[in-house]
Parts: sequence; structure tokens; C-alpha cells
Amino acid sequence: MASILCYTLNPAFDLAISLDHLQPGTVHRAGASQLDPAGKGINVGRVLRRLGHTVRLGGLLGRDNAAPFHELFRREQMESVFVEVEGSTRINVKLAEADGRVSDLNGPGPSITAADWQHLLQATPRQLAGIDAVVVSGSLPPGVSTDDFARWLLVLVDSGLPVWMDTSGSGLHAVRQTTVTLLKPNEEELAQLLGHALPDSGDLDAAAREVVGSGWSQQVLLSLGGAGACWFEGTSMWQAIPPEVIVRNTVCAGDTLLAAALHGQLSGWSREAGLRFAVALAAECVRHVGPGDPEAADFAELLAKVRMGTPALQTSATEMPE
Repeated sequence: MASILCYTLNPAFDLAISLDHLQPGTVHRAGASQLDPAGKGINVGRVLRRLGHTVRLGGLLGRDNAAPFHELFRREQMESVFVEVEGSTRINVKLAEADGRVSDLNGPGPSITAADWQHLLQATPRQLAGIDAVVVSGSLPPGVSTDDFARWLLVLVDSGLPVWMDTSGSGLHAVRQTTVTLLKPNEEELAQLLGHALPDSGDLDAAAREVVGSGWSQQVLLSLGGAGACWFEGTSMWQAIPPEVIVRNTVCAGDTLLAAALHGQLSGWSREAGLRFAVALAAECVRHVGPGDPEAADFAELLAKVRMGTPALQTSATEMPE
């Protein structure tokens, strides 16, 4: 198995709350609630660890409430090389309704100083030692500019390692200043990167191919919510459509998709086999809180029910929140 370094620059505690229906301005009684140390790169690492890989976690972590994160890393046997900074890691609230709709309330995170960022830059080369692939996931914390992020990405890319990227907001535009191995946007993020609306499947297809053709990313893994995902490389495209499942919480679905696809890549699988596996594991994920579980009793059944799409990209109005 491989050794993967997963970066999360702006981790969070995820407070997942289940309720029947969200009605703003009223009092709600939660059906269940759960507070977990998380962050997109950390979620990716947890899935990769369950798939048998060695995982190293890096990024920027608030010192004041770091203990639960370190306990998670110890329990799941993931090495931490996080740079700790002054302040508290943020809390993100995920409100999951009975029909599968999720509303996110995301905190900003601690403010990163120039000294904090320089510490990460200086530590990066030694953090990459012995690593087979790098994942960069999540938003930028306050104090880190798009240009700062782009220059750091260049360090990762220049290492010669595969760099898989899943970000949004200002960090997404940094991809224009380098060439990552794979970019994993959802429909909204792809539109944000291109700077215009993508109202139908033809627009999405053209936009993903533009990202590859522009040299910003060698590959694009486009997540489409209930319609699964598409993998673009060169002039080729593969789409996998998941089986129907009862959707409970979609928070970690995109992270699970990326981790499972990277597992397939590192295992030497074909694009079709890797995408089929990734979409099946993302479908397993949305049935509960937390990352997908490849050891689920019915995972083989889910995998068998994944359908490969037609050459015309199929989309769904249901999107996996990132």
C-alpha cells in the first residue's frame, strides 16, 4: 500500500445535527447530534487508512482545542505533522433534514500570521519525505491569500509527486497558477472556477474539458451528487451512477469519493474500476454521519449496483455538499 500526505489548512469540529425539517426562526428539537474533529483532508485520510494505506496529516491546527484531533489521529493510526497556531480550530454546523437536505454553517477558522505560514513552508519539504501522493483539501483560513496558496502548491507540484486537490472559494483560483494532477470540484465549484454559470450537462462537460485543456489539472473528477461522478482525462470521460440509497448525511461524501478514487489510482485499477468503486463508497457514506466504510456488510452489493453512464453526461439536481 501507499503512503499519502493529506493536507487540511482549515480543519474544523463538525457538529452534525439531525432534525425532521429546518424552519428558520423557530425552536427545533434535534433527533441526534454528534461533534467530531474533522476537516476535508482529515476525512480523506480516514478513508485511505481504512483502505490500508499509511496516512500522514498536515496543515494548520488551532492550539487551544487540538487535543481531540490528536486523539483521533492516535486512535486511527495516522501520523500528524500539523503546524499548531494560536487560537481555536473552528466549529462547522451541519443541519441534516430527514429528506437528505443539509445546511452548512461554517466558521472562519483562526487567523494565520505570516510567521505561521512561513513555518508551514519551511516544514513542507521534510513532510513530503517518503510520500507517494499528496492530497490538498478544504478552504483557506483567514490570513492565507490565493497567491500564498498558489506558491505553496507549486512547491508540492515541483516535488514530482501526484497532487490531488479539492478546494473552494479563493483557494480554487490558485489552480490557474500551476498544474495539479487531479482537481475534484462539484458543479458549483466548477462554475466558480470558470467564472460563469453551467446550466446543463453539456456546459458541465465542456467546462471540465476546458480545465484539462487549459493545463490547470491533468484530470478532473466532477462530483454530481445523486448522479454520481465523472472522471475526465485527456479527451476521455467516464461516468458512474450510484445505486439508490436512503440519504442521511452527505457531509463526507465528496471526501470519500476522492479518497476511494485515489485508492484505485494507486492500486493500478482502470479508470472505470476506480470510479465505480469511488461512487459505491460515496453512496455508502451518505447513509450515516462520517466517512464511507469499505467494510460495510453490503458494500459488495452497492458496488455491483453502480451503473456506468452513457457518453452524454447525466446530472442530478441533488448535489453532494462540500
